[in-house]
Amino acid sequence: MSVQRVLTGITTSGTPHLGNYAGAIRPAVAASRQPGVESFYFLADYHALIKTTDPLRVQRSTLEIAATWIAAGLDTDRVWFYRQSDIPEIPELTWLLTCVAGKGLLNRAHAYKAAVDKNTAEGVDPDAGVNMGLYMYPVLMAADILMFKAHSVPVGRDQIQHIEMARDMAGSFNHLYGEHFVLPEAAIDASVATLPGLDGRKMSKSYDNTIPLFAPTAELKRLIFSIVTDSKAPGEPKDADGSALFQLYQAFSTAEETRAMRTAFDEGIAWGEAKQALFEKIEAAVAPMREHYLVLIAEPARIEKHLHEGAAKARAIATPFLGELRRAVGLRNLASVAGEAKAEKAKTAQPQFKQYREADGRFHFKLVDADGRLLLQGEGFASPREAGAVVAALKAGSAFEMKEAALWLAGAQVAMLADGVDEATLCAALGAFAD
Repeated sequence: MSVQRVLTGITTSGTPHLGNYAGAIRPAVAASRQPGVESFYFLADYHALIKTTDPLRVQRSTLEIAATWIAAGLDTDRVWFYRQSDIPEIPELTWLLTCVAGKGLLNRAHAYKAAVDKNTAEGVDPDAGVNMGLYMYPVLMAADILMFKAHSVPVGRDQIQHIEMARDMAGSFNHLYGEHFVLPEAAIDASVATLPGLDGRKMSKSYDNTIPLFAPTAELKRLIFSIVTDSKAPGEPKDADGSALFQLYQAFSTAEETRAMRTAFDEGIAWGEAKQALFEKIEAAVAPMREHYLVLIAEPARIEKHLHEGAAKARAIATPFLGELRRAVGLRNLASVAGEAKAEKAKTAQPQFKQYREADGRFHFKLVDADGRLLLQGEGFASPREAGAVVAALKAGSAFEMKEAALWLAGAQVAMLADGVDEATLCAALGAFAD
């Protein structure tokens, strides 16, 4: 069974709330226990510096978020759990990716475009208030992902663009320097709920409508009883689907309990009674975690130890990989010039597939021999996944058909032989991948 690597980053700029837990932490902890999965979880404190200039807030948030994940059941011995700033290879990789990332690509990033559009609408300089941290955010995020060759990155729909940009940078680097990076996929889980906050809008620090995950019992009850509801009296049927109260209850209940509460809404449960039921349900779920969390918060050195151990584990992957990337781009020890040249020649004395994106936005691949001569030119594909699937099939020895100079796979034309290349030469080159 092939191992899948899944990577998740958590920005250290606030206190975790119920929405964070139900929407990200709980499902991620459950996923980390699946067989055949290597899970990477990191505290994105470099990213936090884009959002806040309060050093105490960054430090406190790092402590709170780390304690939350451990209290929620994350097994730090089973996963890679580390602080972004403890991995010096990440900012170095960010620079390597900066040198292959197109400015036009970064100009299209949603957060940057939103800032420019806002400034333009207000009649000020388009880049007023925009720092390079915001502008370069997608490159740092790409480095986070590509450093550990993550196959899957669970994200919200607003983050899909960043995964596509990471793929674009990886493809550009691979095209220039050989196949080093795995092209990641965005994982969108439609079943993960976006919880409403106290005012019915999405629970978010931006709206100041959150319920802190580990609020004291009395504060949790006060906040739940302050959730906005309509004016329907006890005995009047209530709309469960339009109720923030019901959505919160559903997130912490079994299917059977949810059905029972829906029936109670239809029968006109009083809002006070529904809020009491929600409070009891959430309190039962978070109380054991809260107890563990408070112990951890009181022992920051214990959390620091977990993070140091996680950093050592992560750097065992990052350090040699960055060494490989440094050699690939020519950052090499001059005392071993002859040896490096000989090793590079031996390394490249095999056919290679290269994937890249053309100016028309379509994704291509090509197969070159040990001397760099073009053997096979792939068609343009709508997505990198489609191009990658064809490359994987050819590497795996899937049966193909030649129609004159065109290569067909599974009933579709996928590539053309280069001029002067025959089928026997192609088959010999593909055979190298089976060795």
